[in-house]
Amino acid sequence: MGYMTASPGRRVLLAAPRGYCAGVDRAVIAVEKALEQYGAPIYVRHEIVHNKYVVRTLEKKGAIFVERTAEVPEGAIVMFSAHGVAPVVHDEAAAGKLATIDATCPLVTKVHKEAVRFAKDDFDILLIGHEGHEEVIGTSGEAPEHITLVDGPADVAKVEVRDPSKVVWLSQTTLSVDETMETVDALKEKFPQLISPPSDDICYATQNRQIAVKKLAEDAQLVIVVGSKNSSNSIRMVEVALDAGAPAAHLVDFASEIDEAWLDGVSTVGLTSGASVPDVLVDEVLEWLSARGYGDVETVKTADESITFSLPKELRRDLRAEAAALVAERTGER
Repeated sequence: MGYMTASPGRRVLLAAPRGYCAGVDRAVIAVEKALEQYGAPIYVRHEIVHNKYVVRTLEKKGAIFVERTAEVPEGAIVMFSAHGVAPVVHDEAAAGKLATIDATCPLVTKVHKEAVRFAKDDFDILLIGHEGHEEVIGTSGEAPEHITLVDGPADVAKVEVRDPSKVVWLSQTTLSVDETMETVDALKEKFPQLISPPSDDICYATQNRQIAVKKLAEDAQLVIVVGSKNSSNSIRMVEVALDAGAPAAHLVDFASEIDEAWLDGVSTVGLTSGASVPDVLVDEVLEWLSARGYGDVETVKTADESITFSLPKELRRDLRAEAAALVAERTGER
């Protein structure tokens, strides 16, 4: 794309990687494919990903977002978001005679499986994450009697376990790496025999985007993160930028939300986006900045990303027929 103007000394440092991760890309495409394959409406439990623009775009195509499974009409198709759901939600869908598509990110599914395995071995599981986040609710639901939520280092003092020799930590995938390890260090001080998960639970994309924003913070007087207010990974990126030394950092959904006063005295703007943000929103910010003299754009690359995930297996079946059969079974029509 072309940029309008460039003023001497003014530039934009554009982070790479940024934007969609493999799990988000998979989930968004899954909704589009389901609409194309089965027709509207497709119900989605919670926002498919935490991005206002993506949700609005999919709504226009025929997706209906609901907060509770009970809101989905009998015999309809419901998709579970990239953040995952607890087993009880699958039970609710079955009871409601719903055909389901599970768009849970495979990295979140990995954490769910770890929770189930450690619970089976009767471990106390300390789940590092933010209370009320959909991913935390889903993971906790896998083994509620074994899982204790630890919402940051300040929570560690009140954590109690049955047997300090059988304790493991897991984490929400979208947290700040630094914040998570600070909590882990505090937990290890209290529980020296604390076991770490077999692999790092922080999502590769979350980690890569945080490394990139730290690099931006070295030179930018202002860092703009494109992302929604309910996006955990986007919020963390603002915090990481400030912790890394950026004098100012702000989260915006759209270019129109940028305050021109933020540019006062700023020669270098760092620009990045959360893992659920499409490139079109970043392009709009670049155009907005270009119109104000920041037309010199330099890409700051800190990692290559080539990971892709296959679409949910349910998209290879005739779910409308399955839903109708479920309803017929209840009503005795077959």
